[in-house]
Amino acid sequence: MEGVTLNHFAVITAAVSAFIIGGVWYGPLFGQAWMAENGFTVEGLAKANQGKIYGLAFLWTLIMAYNLAMFIGDPTITAGKATMYGALVGGGWIATGLFVVGLFERRSAKLMLINGGYMTVALTAMGAIIGVWR
Repeated sequence: MEGVTLNHFAVITAAVSAFIIGGVWYGPLFGQAWMAENGFTVEGLAKANQGKIYGLAFLWTLIMAYNLAMFIGDPTITAGKATMYGALVGGGWIATGLFVVGLFERRSAKLMLINGGYMTVALTAMGAIIGVWR
């Protein structure tokens, strides 16, 4: 894309921020509710391949951050607009997409709000970081 500037450190930092937000979101904030809505137990979650899950999750998060950076990489986009665009991507595309899929999967509204809320907050933070740190 012509005219797009990327700060790779900002993009990586944005991805890390989403991981930190996720740790808080799915930990002390909504972890118990998220586990209950999915029918998960601490013991069951501990049996999973944590390296694979966290490694791939970071890869997908990094791809999301780069994708967002390409959309807001025009130097004329202000930090405020970049933050707003992050919120619109998170809430308007990802969260609503999760809600559509969740309806067909017969997921609870509570679970869809937990997951959609995380994506909205994480992408808002990513937009702010990428927008501020040009």
